[in-house]
Amino acid sequence: MSHLPDCQTLLLELHGGVLHVTLNRPESRNAMSLQMVTELRAVLAAARDDRAIRALVFSGAGGHFCAGGDIKDMASARAQGADAYRDLNRAFGALLEEAQHSPQVVISVLQGAVLGGGFGLACVSDIAMADHQAQFGLPETSLGLLPAQIAPFVVQRIGLTEARRLALTAARFDGHQARRLGLVHFVEQDAQALAERLDEVLQHVLCCAPEANALTKKLLLASAGQPSGALLDEAAQWFSEAVTGEEGIEGTLAFVQKRKPGWAT
Repeated sequence: MSHLPDCQTLLLELHGGVLHVTLNRPESRNAMSLQMVTELRAVLAAARDDRAIRALVFSGAGGHFCAGGDIKDMASARAQGADAYRDLNRAFGALLEEAQHSPQVVISVLQGAVLGGGFGLACVSDIAMADHQAQFGLPETSLGLLPAQIAPFVVQRIGLTEARRLALTAARFDGHQARRLGLVHFVEQDAQALAERLDEVLQHVLCCAPEANALTKKLLLASAGQPSGALLDEAAQWFSEAVTGEEGIEGTLAFVQKRKPGWAT
């Protein structure tokens, strides 16, 4: 494992050709800080050309996958101005692009909160499995913000019609609904059943040749069309304008103060 980066927000475990990546900020339900985004991107870069790593398995510590973006990072960006918001937002989009194009098979094991950025990571997984009680959602609009880097990947994953409903209502839904939407492939009753399903899926993945899988994935993604870098650049600018605007200021303040924002009372 010497070629893998040292990480403070992730736990890395490599065995049998499978790299298990655990989001490890349980005190914040694994909220995705800029440091976590940077470390995830470094792990993907280190694995990219290593065909001995056949699959990447993403999961979260402490019973949650990921509760979305880290509000503390948003606060520090506020002190630096609008450009910092745009750059913070765009870094997450870069992570999703890089995960989407990983030559390895990317598997997400989803429990607890799967919100915002966590939802985005689920949408770029080749194979996703969820606990039936997992809570999915795109809460951004309820905070006066927008799912700027996530939305194109959500549309690609579940289609425009359902993406519109979910993004424009900030609705929460469980693992069974995620399965019906086509967001996840498997829904299980508990952690033990998830672990057994993961073992079964990995057995199938390891039957496939790594270079053939990498090229097949590239072909499939090219066949389906891709969320474009130019759109994600523009979306990061929109995010910056939203978060520094009247609604974004009120929405994030209301979240921190645990009250409803002005438009919802």
